[in-house]
Amino acid sequence: MKNLVVNGCLNYIKKYNKYSDEQIAIMRYGLEGIYLTLSKTIVILLLSLLLGYIFQTLIFFLIYGLLRTFSYGLHAKKSWMCWISSIIIFIAIPIIAYNFELNIYIKITVGIIGTLLMLKNSPADTFKRPIISKNKRLKLKIISTTISLSYLIISLNVNNQFVSNCLIYSVLLQNILISPLTYKLFGLPYNNYISYLKEHPEMNNL
Repeated sequence: MKNLVVNGCLNYIKKYNKYSDEQIAIMRYGLEGIYLTLSKTIVILLLSLLLGYIFQTLIFFLIYGLLRTFSYGLHAKKSWMCWISSIIIFIAIPIIAYNFELNIYIKITVGIIGTLLMLKNSPADTFKRPIISKNKRLKLKIISTTISLSYLIISLNVNNQFVSNCLIYSVLLQNILISPLTYKLFGLPYNNYISYLKEHPEMNNL
């Protein structure tokens, strides 16, 4: 199904425009990413609706998605691994956050350590998307760390226990996904911009 949709879109694009093989490859990668994201989102929302946690899933989507946007992080090697991890993350965590209360001391500990690790490890790029700009990496690090610290402060002051839990779980989860140990565990290269800049020294001034 994925190939049918992606190839159909590319054939339509090539019908009216001329692109190089490299440009087509880039567009294919982007379209595959969009297809995978949309299909996963639809399936996850349907499953959460059937389980009666659609609202909780949407809230967690927004909270976690904001932190993930600026701190980046690990991507699964295989699409099936991505499917399984996404379903676990966006269905299991909201259910846990809704039904089990986190101790305030756990929130403080995870929030403080998580913010410090965010300062150290974010943003964590990938082999296919190295963050080559030093200024961009610095901006993303500052924003990610600020969001993490804000999540801790809000979590300790908000009255809604579910939202409070989601904020802390988001910090915990994202720190796992940007950790060099997690990259090593899954056999993925870390700090990919370093090797990229070695191969393209002319990009060092960006």
